[in-house]
Amino acid sequence: WSGRFWGRTHCTEDSAGIFSCGTGDCGSRKLECVGGGAAPPATLAEFTLNGAGGLDFYDVSLVDGYNLPMLISPQGGSGGNCSQTGCLVDLNGSCPSELKLSSADGSASVACKSACEAFGEPEYCCSGAYGNPDTCKPTSYSLFFKNACPRAYSYAYDDGTS
Repeated sequence: WSGRFWGRTHCTEDSAGIFSCGTGDCGSRKLECVGGGAAPPATLAEFTLNGAGGLDFYDVSLVDGYNLPMLISPQGGSGGNCSQTGCLVDLNGSCPSELKLSSADGSASVACKSACEAFGEPEYCCSGAYGNPDTCKPTSYSLFFKNACPRAYSYAYDDGTS
């Protein structure tokens, strides 16, 4: 099994019963996501259970941006490198202005977009000519996330350091 978990924030339900969230919304218009993924920006916990070699894998990803602190703390198990991973720093206040997602009334930063989400350029999205680890390198934006949260993925090919 492989899947993702994420937190949603600034959620409301209107008079017609339509549920929505300011960050991490899954588009179902209901409390339950019914299979939908998180709309960026969202901090993601990613798991693969019984993966290659029968091993379990997990990480916290900021590739799709950041909306809240998250930590994975494995319990029990044996072998391998089963250490905590994630990001306990609140990045919303220190987010670069060009990546900030503000609240509906504009009074506060509620999430931090990835550079891919903010600009849509191949060098930030690791797509097109930048779609491999040789050409897609860390940017000042992915380094903002990595410096604050060294145990979380900060861009598509960040595998080696998280």
